[in-house]
Amino acid sequence: MTQNQLSYTGEFEVAAEQQRFITKVYGWMTFALAITGLIAMWISSTPQIVNVIAGNRFLFFGLLIGELVLVGSLASMVQRISAQLATLLFVLYAVLNGLTFSVIFLLFTTESIASTFLITAGTFGVMSFYGYVTKSDLTRMGNLLFMALIGLIIASVVNFFFQNEMLYWITTYAGVFIFVGLVAYDTQKIKKMNIIGNEGTEEDKKEAIMGALTLYLDFINLFLFLLRIFGRRR
Repeated sequence: MTQNQLSYTGEFEVAAEQQRFITKVYGWMTFALAITGLIAMWISSTPQIVNVIAGNRFLFFGLLIGELVLVGSLASMVQRISAQLATLLFVLYAVLNGLTFSVIFLLFTTESIASTFLITAGTFGVMSFYGYVTKSDLTRMGNLLFMALIGLIIASVVNFFFQNEMLYWITTYAGVFIFVGLVAYDTQKIKKMNIIGNEGTEEDKKEAIMGALTLYLDFINLFLFLLRIFGRRR
């Protein structure tokens, strides 16, 4: 076997392992989205439960705080915990998201939620594919988007108190733009994050879970901002 053939074989094996890794990432992300969606639909069809969640501000914000704590804990402890525990925390986060997302069905029609989900899935798929195959380094774009995301969070918090309609729509379209870009950037980052040669190890499984969590958050946030635009209120 020539040197060129050996080089080609090595590149092929690396690409194949990266593809298997990203497939696992997408699989876990899809699984988490399915859990969130199914729980949200089930809760929304049970008036007694959804009314308790929507009608009790302490419970609702408690769930939101619990989600933030869970994500922060998973991100900070992932190197010190087992892959099984990381998976459990990820699934638990998807469950909690399903509980809070059930309120959406009270605010928007089921048809507009479904159509917005399809728009989100299509946009996510295109941008994630671009991030996976592009040869361009998206690091600089990712840094700019991260700074824009911080500004978006600050503006959203401010508008929570002032309820300015113009600022609401500015943050809405800015949020769509930011998360569309982050899908591509994060996909490329996750692809590079994969350590070649550790397939099947504990580290590999935890890398897949953290990658899935990142893309899951991108998908959820993109969906919520698009729902502001395409959602039809009841």
